[in-house]
Amino acid sequence: MALPAGPGAEATLPALVPASPPVPRSQLDPDGDGERSDLWARVRAGYAMPDLDGELVTKWEQWYSSRPDYVQRMTERGGRYLFHIVEEIERRGMPSDLALLPFIESAFNPQAVSSARASGMWQFMPATGRDFELRQNLFRDDRRNILASTQAALDYLQRLHARFGDWHLALAAYNWGQGNVQRAIERNQRAGLGTAYTDLRMPDETRNYVPKLQAVKNLVARPSAYGLVLPPLENHPFFLSVPVERDIDVALAARLAGLPLEDFQQLNPQMNKPVILAAGTPMLLLPYDNANLFLRNVEAHRGPLASWTAWVAQRNIRPAEAARIVGMSEDRLREVNRIPPRMMIKSGSTLLVPRSATAEQDVASHIADHAALALAPEARPVRRVVFKARKGDTVASVARRYKLSPVQVAQWNDAAGPKASFRPGQNVTVMLPAAQRTASARGPRAVAKAGTSANRAAGKARAGQKQVAAKPAARPQARAERNAKPAAQRVARN
Repeated sequence: MALPAGPGAEATLPALVPASPPVPRSQLDPDGDGERSDLWARVRAGYAMPDLDGELVTKWEQWYSSRPDYVQRMTERGGRYLFHIVEEIERRGMPSDLALLPFIESAFNPQAVSSARASGMWQFMPATGRDFELRQNLFRDDRRNILASTQAALDYLQRLHARFGDWHLALAAYNWGQGNVQRAIERNQRAGLGTAYTDLRMPDETRNYVPKLQAVKNLVARPSAYGLVLPPLENHPFFLSVPVERDIDVALAARLAGLPLEDFQQLNPQMNKPVILAAGTPMLLLPYDNANLFLRNVEAHRGPLASWTAWVAQRNIRPAEAARIVGMSEDRLREVNRIPPRMMIKSGSTLLVPRSATAEQDVASHIADHAALALAPEARPVRRVVFKARKGDTVASVARRYKLSPVQVAQWNDAAGPKASFRPGQNVTVMLPAAQRTASARGPRAVAKAGTSANRAAGKARAGQKQVAAKPAARPQARAERNAKPAAQRVARN
């Protein structure tokens, strides 16, 4: 996710303070035995789910083993999070097989978003995330939070196992929904059929779900049998939690931790904006060797930690006026808050705005937890009009014809820019005030005809009562003229 730089991002940061020597790794594994020092061995030792075999398992074993580069990237990325997941699973007495589930859900990518809007390493849908108290607001999406999403996923899997009494059915429900699995079971019961995972009629994605996990389990158990080499993973934490006591820019936090921004975001992927609000994100995750470095550098830092803050609109307001109040350009306000043209900001909305040098208050917790941006069309209603481009029509000429901004016309039509041209016959979209007559969208000739008709109507009005008597006879003729107009001049409205 690309984040806009803060207003003061070009300022030179202070030199970083060297980190103190880390705690020896041996203290994290006091027994020093080989099995307990190898995280993969710890995962294998905790396998407790029934094995599944069959054609689908073989299919996915072949799929993964034929892509060693993909498996390498996936397992290296998973190495950041696997120790924490295994610790949580063992603490709950759950099978360690489940620690491999993010390989299937997201390839251990905490930034993954599906076409169905599932998000995060454990791929929570928005509604399910809210059910498990994963906040989704303007500043953060806890479906991507490593600690919160792992806790929610294991809570959900335990709940599903308690309902179905079977881990394979619990996994099917995690993928397909518990209501769907329950109905499939009841359908088989009525038909006198079995109710195990392999007996149920289900979508292909769910049918392949457990076989995929079984294939990954087999690869981890015997990587050499599939021609694979797993990256070594030591049995100790990859990251530690460090407190966040003040709002701080994401880029500055990464800098003070001595990390590239991308690596910082891999451990703290929940932020939607370029600022971390302490009231909503009181802890950051940092690699073991960077945690002390961050704390020391924050303490030594002089100057503001955050160049962004939150501003709440107290009434319905236009973006131009809001930009003037908060001291930034309208274009920048629209860009960082993703406000489209012809939209107003509704009362109670929260905007990301520059933090003034004199501002001392951090963003309050109720804003950090519930911030949202609500937009409404400008007071003047608009309508979408679509017409066919004629030879020689360009973005600029259409903008002049309807007194619009060329930039807006280009955006509405996915054109390359204000200087782009339209192909003859191409559908062209413009947004017009609702009071504007449709005839104006039919081109200069149609506009001229409309003007001539208006002049004729004005003449008839001056004729007094004679015009009233002429109306019934004129209507059929006018209707026939309208119907006779070429189809290319008609306006398609949506």
